[in-house]
Parts: sequence; C-alpha cells; structure tokens
Amino acid sequence: MNKKYLSIFMLLLVAILVLSACGGEETETQEPVEPTEPVVGEAIETNIIHYYSGDLGRKDMQAIIDGFNASQTECMVVDNTTGHEDFKTQILVMLAGENPPDIFSYWAGARVQFVVDAGRLMELSDFWNGNNLDSVILPGIQSAKDYSGGVYAVPQNYHFTGLFYNPKVLEAAGITELPETWDELMTVAETLKANGVYPFALGSKERWPAQFWFDFLVSYTAGHEYRAKLQAGEASFSDPEVQGAMELWKELVEKEYFYPDANAYVWTDAADQVANGDAAMHLMGTWTTGYWNDNGLVPGEDYDLLPFPVIDPAIPIATFGPVDAWAIPADAAHADCAKELLKWFLTPDMQAKWALGQGALAATTDVDPSIYNVVMAKANDLINSGTMWIPAYDLSTPPPNAEVGLNMFAQFMDDPANYMQWLEEAQVASEAAFAELNP
Repeated sequence: MNKKYLSIFMLLLVAILVLSACGGEETETQEPVEPTEPVVGEAIETNIIHYYSGDLGRKDMQAIIDGFNASQTECMVVDNTTGHEDFKTQILVMLAGENPPDIFSYWAGARVQFVVDAGRLMELSDFWNGNNLDSVILPGIQSAKDYSGGVYAVPQNYHFTGLFYNPKVLEAAGITELPETWDELMTVAETLKANGVYPFALGSKERWPAQFWFDFLVSYTAGHEYRAKLQAGEASFSDPEVQGAMELWKELVEKEYFYPDANAYVWTDAADQVANGDAAMHLMGTWTTGYWNDNGLVPGEDYDLLPFPVIDPAIPIATFGPVDAWAIPADAAHADCAKELLKWFLTPDMQAKWALGQGALAATTDVDPSIYNVVMAKANDLINSGTMWIPAYDLSTPPPNAEVGLNMFAQFMDDPANYMQWLEEAQVASEAAFAELNP
C-alpha cells in the first residue's frame, strides 16, 4: 500500500472525526458489522452500505435487495445503510478499519480516486471484462470506472442537472418562451419577480446543492478546461475567472431572485417551494423528479426541465451531476457475493426499477428509453444529443478540497457582498489541502 496516501487518508479521518465531535447536528452512527463465516448449507451473510437513505431510495433499494435474496441461496445481503450526510464520514471510517462492508455505493470521480489512492478498493478489471460491461454500460459514463489504470467502480445510474421549473407559474406570469441564453433568463427572472414569484429556489443547508450554480457559472464563462484546472489546484479561487462567475451569482442574490434564506432549507424544501408556486425553478439533478413523482406531481404538467442557458456560445453545453456507482473494498470478506449482487444491479429489470423509482437515468444500454416519463426522456435526449457530462464540483476534486468549496458556497449565500473575502480564504484552505495531498 502507498504509505503516503494511507497517511493522507488517516489524517482526513482524524480531521473529520474531530470536526464531527466539535459541533453541528447530532448524527446517528452505524457500527461496522462483523463479517460472518459461511456455514455449509447456509447463505453467506453479505454486508452492503449505501447512501440511499431517504424514504424513496431506501424503499426501492430494499426491494431490489429482497429480490436478489429471493433469487438464489448462496448469498444473503444485509442492508446496513445510514443517513446520506452521515455516510460521507462513516464510509471512510469503515474503510480505514478492519471490517469494511462487502460492497458500498459511492460517487464516481475524485472521491473514488481518493480511496483508490489509499489502497482501500478492489480492482475489478476481471469482473468488468468477464461480464462484457464495455457493451453493457453506456459509453458516455464508462470513464466513471477508470482510476490509476484499473477498474474500481461500476456505475449504477447517472443524473442530468438543469433548471427544473413549474410550468404553471411561468404561464401565469405570461412567459411563453423558455430562455436559451443568460440574458433571456435574466428577463424571465425579472418578469417573475414583478409577478410576485421568486425566480429561483435553493436549499443549501447541506451545502452541496449550491455547487451547481458555481459549476455552471464558472464553466459557462471561463470554460470547462479552466474549471478542471481549478478542481485540480492548478488555478486559484482568487482568479479573475472565478471572480467574474461570482459577480453573476452575487447579482442574482442581490436582486432577490432567490427565495430568501437558502441556507435554512434542504433541497427537498426548495423542490417544495417550486411545486407550491412560491418559486419558479431550481437548479438540481434529475433525482428531484423522483421526489416530485412520489408526491403525486405530474411530469410535463406540474414540472418540466430547462437546460441551463448559454452564457458564452463558444463554450460547449454541459451538465454537472453524479454517476452513482458501486465499489468493493480491498479487504471485503465476501467479495464473490458482492460481485453476484453487482450483476443483479445491472440486470435490465433492476436497472429499470431503480431508474423509475429514483428519477435517475439507467447506466446500461439495454434499458428501453420508453420507460422514462416526458421530463426524464428530455434529459436522456439531451445527453444523447451531445451534452457533455461532467462530474459536479464535489465529485471532481479531492474530498479535502471539496470541503473548501462547499464551505465557501454556504458563506456566499449568507453574505454575497463579501465574496472576495470568502474566495481569498478558500484559496488559502485549498492550497493547504493540496499541499497535504502532494507533500
């Protein structure tokens, strides 16, 4: 194992645990489950942990796991999931310990790379090639498997991020044409405000929902290559490119285009504000459709999708979102059963079930796109027509640096006027984070 990365990994864990102990909301911790030894004639107890902890996600995942357990007798999967935010700390603690789960969900990108660098994941090239996954996983997201020359993650689904809006609110304000450019979006926003509706909802209490505004504004003004340099620590939060993007964001807040007190709400609150007509749209991933569907909203009537408007026509259109994937720890006690479960996750029926329940786009090529509702079909068509898929901010930079940006976004939403101070402080913290990663 690379001692440098193991040291970094452990230092991060210590920092997370100290921060968790020093403040914030109380969180329920999940004790690692001791692996059981297989008994002749009995199923092997296989432990899974995932972040699908909301009512909708846990219900669908449990149904898929139950189906797997009923389909064969050699492996019996036990679900040990925890809360979505708690998971981010818990999984690192579990992976650093002696009894990791047999399989776990993770966000493809820099988070997987970070754990690969610590030597904590199993290389899965044999599994990938043996199951011919090059022809099963959609070409556009196959890069989610690749880390340090090997295969360490297997995609489960992916998401499109855009402006999800309430068509009835726009219609009531007399808006008949959807904005395609930034100037057109500003005109729509001013019209909505004049009609007593907040143009945008944002629930940034857990910080990550704000990242999509940063992603689009930086990439759509400075370019995707510049954003990649910023994520890699090769550009600065204090650069004019970032300042320009933050000026646009600041203008939106100061014009009161956002529903007030964004940091007081979580993303589902923002979704409710749009559904109730208190706000017109929110910048979010396609999982919001799963939430709205579960609440009885009708796609195409009660909500719809608008791609983020173009700011600079020379910059290719893109979307920023997660590929949810599965990984197997290097020290998994029951890796063979974990791989059998992976195969089950990738079957067409399970892929369709998960996509329909979650408001996700299936990772595999053999899912009939006719299963998608009118809004999800629009997202699917946008990806297939050439929209670039790029991991969101906190998935495309190492976790220590991701924390820097997420904290800065929350500071900005509380006090946008002092954004230069937040950028300068973020740059100092970012340099420190990358210095530890690259001693």
